[in-house]
Amino acid sequence: MTGDTLAAESGAPAATSTPRWLAFGGHRLRLGVMCVLAATAYAVIGLVKLATFRATTFDLVIVDQAVRNYAHFRPPHIPVVGAFHGRGLDYLQIVDHFSPIYALLAPFYWIHDGPGSLIVAQALLFAAAIPFVWLFTRRVLGTAPAYLVSVAYALSWPVAQAIAFDAHEVMFVPLLTAVMIERYHAGKALPAFAAMFALVLVKEDMGLMVLGFGLYLFVTGDRFSGLCSAGIGVGAVMLTRGALIPMLGGDTGDFWAYGHLGPDAPSAILAMLRDPLSTLLLPFSDEAKVDTLFLLAWPTLLLCLLSPLSLVALPHVLERMLSDRALWWQADFQYSAFTVVILFLAGVDGLSRLLRWAGRPGDRRLGLAWATAVCAVAVTLVPRFALDQLYHPSFYQADQVKTAAARAAAARVPSGVQVEAVNSLGPALTSRTTVLLWTAESHGSPWVVADTSRWEFPFGSAEDQAAQVGKLLSEGYSKVFEQDGYVVLRKT
Repeated sequence: MTGDTLAAESGAPAATSTPRWLAFGGHRLRLGVMCVLAATAYAVIGLVKLATFRATTFDLVIVDQAVRNYAHFRPPHIPVVGAFHGRGLDYLQIVDHFSPIYALLAPFYWIHDGPGSLIVAQALLFAAAIPFVWLFTRRVLGTAPAYLVSVAYALSWPVAQAIAFDAHEVMFVPLLTAVMIERYHAGKALPAFAAMFALVLVKEDMGLMVLGFGLYLFVTGDRFSGLCSAGIGVGAVMLTRGALIPMLGGDTGDFWAYGHLGPDAPSAILAMLRDPLSTLLLPFSDEAKVDTLFLLAWPTLLLCLLSPLSLVALPHVLERMLSDRALWWQADFQYSAFTVVILFLAGVDGLSRLLRWAGRPGDRRLGLAWATAVCAVAVTLVPRFALDQLYHPSFYQADQVKTAAARAAAARVPSGVQVEAVNSLGPALTSRTTVLLWTAESHGSPWVVADTSRWEFPFGSAEDQAAQVGKLLSEGYSKVFEQDGYVVLRKT
């Protein structure tokens, strides 16, 4: 079954033809402005945090080291993670997370060699999904709803949380899923499946999303493509986690977050089959899980649940909610951005199906009312999440004393050296030094930049950090700088 047939079955109104000059001067211009405004807002948040020492070594420096190595045609070593896990400074990013797609960001480093390039690239990628959200919605509901749903995506809380927390591989997923779903729906199989294949290069678990896309294709009638896609998804997960990552020196145990179900995948599956009721209740077993699940569906007024497109997101959502890692359940980090586009498009499709079931296919008034409500929900959620920072002057007014001390501390470290830096100072040093994260376990680096007055990951308290500075002084380091809690040590 083709994408055009699926559009017809879902009750989508026929798209009205638009003169080429009007399309360019009207819709394209408006969408271009929307994309530029969204990308600017996203970039401002990340760049302000970088300039005011609110970005972090984990994870901005991790991605920076990988992309910088790609830009210089070297293997994507991430010494900051290798040292942290005791696996050597030649630890590869693709065994920490299988994300070879980061190589596509190398040209940004040819323009500007620094983590700011990652922040700008991430902003552009998130904004680039907007035209495909618009195209899908316009085809199904009409032009005005298309703009409203596009604005809702641009303001959505999963995107806000992702751009507020450094840079991650999730930056590629909204665009790729938007292309995959919209182009398939438009009957353009080649770009749709090209985007699907690109997903498996984003992260080792993206094969689950490809599996979900296969399930969607199968239940909507394209059974051959569905079975092939599901097989590719399962095969990609098995290949990356079971073969490539161990072969390159990784530990598959890093990805196992289901110890409460069993020591490995077969035993966990058997455990879930033996007690299906407990398995069904597990995604709702914690208040944080319920909150996140509701927040995922609420921006579409829950109508995403009426669409088989939600099957594309289902494996990834279950991967999070069945795990034993509380961070994965939260709405505070980047994890929800993996599925945000899928659920918005599922909401559009869900409304179309609801109208058809109600005997009112193509009702543009109801489509416009729903899209208006969706946009209103997105606006009401803005103050609760990271985009709220944009209109608060305090976000731009950093602690001047702390910022000046941080800059002075970073300036005392010479270029080209290896330095163990406190989490918030790593991004300021990574473009000219080899940054390792400062922890309670010394790696013998010739330079250390510490903070003794503010808690920093991964220490338990500021007191622990001060104690570690004292320990380093007793082990042969000398203090060459101290200001507002920042301490720079040099190994003598």
